Amino acid sequence: MRLFVAILPPPEALAELAVAVGPLRAARPELRWTGEDDWHLTLAFLGEVAETVLPELSIRLERAAARHPGQNLAVAGGGAFPARRKARVLWAGIQSGAGLAPLAASVAAGARRAGAPPPDEDRRYRPHLTLARCRQPADVTELAGALEGFAGTPWTATTILLIRSNLGNRQPRYEYLGTWPLAPARASEL
Repeated sequence: MRLFVAILPPPEALAELAVAVGPLRAARPELRWTGEDDWHLTLAFLGEVAETVLPELSIRLERAAARHPGQNLAVAGGGAFPARRKARVLWAGIQSGAGLAPLAASVAAGARRAGAPPPDEDRRYRPHLTLARCRQPADVTELAGALEGFAGTPWTATTILLIRSNLGNRQPRYEYLGTWPLAPARASEL
């Protein structure tokens, strides 16, 4: 099964982003736009994982979540991978404190120990929400530029989720396999 670990932004944050993305969709209908219901912040993409790994993976993800406090986040800005002029992915950025990258590293380490090593573990972590994919490399400079000034309302992530991506003919459908709370914020973080 194809798995990833993610944080889901609250509906209010997604609604704000949807308003900003609406005109961009209309301007470039040839792109494969992701639906608002599919927007998520990936902490670790695990790829194909055997079902036998799930019990240990669940234990490891619970431990990883318990070691990290809730994360203060906001959707802000935009860009493209690998570059704006030859993009494969258009994304919205995530503004975060210093705790998000360590959380992502902890999740990846837990997955590795459970027997589900993330195939992209050696890449630098770049938090984002995928908005659109390009069938062929495309110039999305104007779209990414339109998102540069976007700044959504801040919110606090309090859980992580293990999600199964069921690939179909049209778009992936996500199935939530587990959710674990992040640690309560310490007094010094309030």
